[in-house]
Amino acid sequence: MINSDTIRNRLLAVIAVLLSVAALRSSYPVTMPLAVAGVVIAAIWPLKPWLERALPSSLSYVGTVLALLVILVTFIAAVYFATAQLVWAFTQKWEQFASTYQTVTSWAEQRGLSLGGQQGYDRLISFGQSLLSNAYTVFVYLGFIALLVMLGLPEVPAVRMKLQDIFDTSDRREMIGAIDEIADKIRKYLGVTTLTSLLTGVASGLWAFTIGLDLALVWGVLNFLLNYIPVVGNLIGIIPPSLYALLQFQNWTMPLLAFIGFSVIQIAISNFVYPLLQGRSLSLSPIAIIMAIAFWSWVWGIAGALIAVPLTVVLVIACDHFSSTRWVSVLLSNQKGAPGEPQGERSER
Repeated sequence: MINSDTIRNRLLAVIAVLLSVAALRSSYPVTMPLAVAGVVIAAIWPLKPWLERALPSSLSYVGTVLALLVILVTFIAAVYFATAQLVWAFTQKWEQFASTYQTVTSWAEQRGLSLGGQQGYDRLISFGQSLLSNAYTVFVYLGFIALLVMLGLPEVPAVRMKLQDIFDTSDRREMIGAIDEIADKIRKYLGVTTLTSLLTGVASGLWAFTIGLDLALVWGVLNFLLNYIPVVGNLIGIIPPSLYALLQFQNWTMPLLAFIGFSVIQIAISNFVYPLLQGRSLSLSPIAIIMAIAFWSWVWGIAGALIAVPLTVVLVIACDHFSSTRWVSVLLSNQKGAPGEPQGERSER
């Protein structure tokens, strides 16, 4: 029978979790950039020790920051290019888009389906306009995150030294080991995701070029960017080029062919190539990934979806290092044992 202290502690734990989630949502302008900056620092930090082999410490830091700025500028340029080209393309075909929407609406209503009529069209346009209006905010946040990363990079050695001073030998080894494991898994995740995003972008661009779809480069860049959002980005990447194919070709055959081709690319890479490259390094179950994306999207929007997997990896590894929360890591993992440890070889800490 569960005693009153256990019940009280569990209720307090639930209340603490709910308050923490509420705090994360309400403090989005501060906590989200800090979390993203932490992920970026974990990913880019190994570059500094590598540069130190040939350069002085100060120059290696400058080189790391320059590499970060190059990546950030490239990412912003890719987002701007894809957005500007899409806006221009759909503006040029605005009348065709409205006419096509009416045709599809009439076809759906004849079969008992409702797309909302004019109200549905207005909501669709309003959604697109809201996305564009948030572009400036996205660039501001990216600049803030870059500033946090540049300020945080020099503090990494100092933080490790402070941890060594705070904890005794066994706890220090446990804490630093957990931090190194988290950073290593984040780097592997981002590395494999970048590679598969490149494959997705190249394959999408080539497919668009093969079937004669305009803006082949744009569809490639768009799918490269969206592939960083697991599952959801894969689905969204199929829709814009398929819709544009409907406007360009004004029939059902080529849009259907475009939809099938983009779907095959996304399914093949996300379900076969990605798991093959990622291997068992993350050890997250598929349902855990989907739930993580849904939860962090609700908390922090698109930014939360982008870093949902790294944040869940942090949670799994942190919970795995305490016996009272180890059940969480086992629940989220796709292994029966704890993440990162073979079955049957787990030792009690």
